[in-house]
Amino acid sequence: MKKVLVVLPVNEHHKEKLEQAGAGCEFQYLPWEEVTAEEVKAADYIIGNVPAGYIEQSSRLEVLQLGSAGVDPYIISGVLAPETILLSARGAYGKTVGEHMFAMALMMQKKLHLYRDDRSTGGWNDYGTVTSISDATVLVIGLGDIGLHFAGMAKALGAHVIGVKRRMSDCPEQVDELYLMEDLEKILPKADIILSVLPSTSSTQNIYSNAFFKSMKKSGIFLNAGRGTAVDQDALLLALKNKEILAAGVDVTEPEPLPGDHPLWREQNMFITPHVSGQYHLPETLDKIVEIAASNLKAYLSGKALKNTVDFNTGYCD
Repeated sequence: MKKVLVVLPVNEHHKEKLEQAGAGCEFQYLPWEEVTAEEVKAADYIIGNVPAGYIEQSSRLEVLQLGSAGVDPYIISGVLAPETILLSARGAYGKTVGEHMFAMALMMQKKLHLYRDDRSTGGWNDYGTVTSISDATVLVIGLGDIGLHFAGMAKALGAHVIGVKRRMSDCPEQVDELYLMEDLEKILPKADIILSVLPSTSSTQNIYSNAFFKSMKKSGIFLNAGRGTAVDQDALLLALKNKEILAAGVDVTEPEPLPGDHPLWREQNMFITPHVSGQYHLPETLDKIVEIAASNLKAYLSGKALKNTVDFNTGYCD
């Protein structure tokens, strides 16, 4: 009998779904903040994000099914045993993160952040010219579930959408033009809005550098919903101060939390949210995660192919 440890905030309906998928298994449900290293090491199958330091290459752990799309703490050498299968929750976050970042884009285009700031002073200011999503060229870097959801909304409102991927494929219907990462330099100057949803890997560290921001339009808006490690924050700060770009909005920083005295907080055209676009703020996100987890659990016990298996070398799903 396999022991399944679940550290998601599941309800009774979720438990029923998981236990139907894992018939014959022993289930233990614990809040993330209460789980112990001993309970982690006693599990054959874990659903949810336990502290990476608790795993310590457990030889018993067969599968770690994350409740997140990001996997970076778990692909570090020494965390998982070589035989442990790592699964992500890719596919659960497209709607919630995509909408969050799309709202940021529209807000920055219409300068709503400036008018919101005036609330504290009672200022009655006119901040002048705005832009429209229907006239924009939108560049989405990373065409997973989140990137495609954002791209679909932009295209539906009339934007011209350019997508960038690691590997070439057929062009998704949400995208008008498709390129590879090595083409980024030549297409960057075309973009009015740029969204990055890249994971944290060795190849994405500080990819958004001084050179990147200098190549953007001065009227360009930069958004990041991937990982904070992809952005050279000193370069972003400089780009905003020197008006090399119009504005930026991020839901991820490095480190997290971003210290309260960090100068990015004080930039007028910088909008920061504290990594809240995902999580379970949109209730259906948890339903999707449980659906993915139940499907994979059932497949694993039946010896069938699993969804969202993570490649440890790249940090991406196969």
